[in-house]
Amino acid sequence: MRHKPGRKPWLSVMILCCLGIGTPFALTAAQSPELQQKVAEVKDAAARNKQALSLYTWVEQVTISLKGEQKKQEHFQVRLGPDGKPQKQSLDPPPAPPEHEGRLKKHVVEKKKEEYKEYAEQIKGLIQQYVPPDRDMIAQAYQKGNIMLGPQPGAPGQYRLVVSNYIKPNDNMTLVMDKTQNDLVSLTIVTYLDDPKDAVNVNVQFGSIAGGPNHVSAETINGESKQLTIAIQNSSYQHL
Repeated sequence: MRHKPGRKPWLSVMILCCLGIGTPFALTAAQSPELQQKVAEVKDAAARNKQALSLYTWVEQVTISLKGEQKKQEHFQVRLGPDGKPQKQSLDPPPAPPEHEGRLKKHVVEKKKEEYKEYAEQIKGLIQQYVPPDRDMIAQAYQKGNIMLGPQPGAPGQYRLVVSNYIKPNDNMTLVMDKTQNDLVSLTIVTYLDDPKDAVNVNVQFGSIAGGPNHVSAETINGESKQLTIAIQNSSYQHL
């Protein structure tokens, strides 16, 4: 009785290649030289602008709206602290004392204010982890294979990178970069608070200071579950 010949070595290699096991072909398109170069450009821009912005101070306007109705507007003088995080000083006068109203009505109003204030603070705390993108976090996302080239933006001279699982599982961050300036043009984020159903969507526009760094010029944050919107405008940049 003749024995079946053993599996040929080249066949085993082909099977392993197809499965992406233990071979160079396990590298995905997300690790292409083109993407590697573009990720390096984003990392460089993030580090360069963060360092340059530490030499500036600016005015931040924060407007909070609930179901389309403006509830609060604040103004801050901002600069980056030694840890690279924003340090803010209020520019607004002390709030006027509340008008006389019934105890029950006052309690209900205060409770609602605390609810949206807490929700707004949770959202702002979450989005500060995304904006501006962090050099080391981008590097980690690339190493994990969580960055890919996106479809070409509408404007010429730009490219798009899509980052997934950046801060939370299944989140998504899309960066649009200017090829000439090697700086961010815009940023969109789809993420959530504790529950994926508690979605938070963000649109960020970037601008540049004449002879200075690239920076966040406008930011719109939408907390979908409570229909809360936080609109942030940055202006009046001054060198320290």
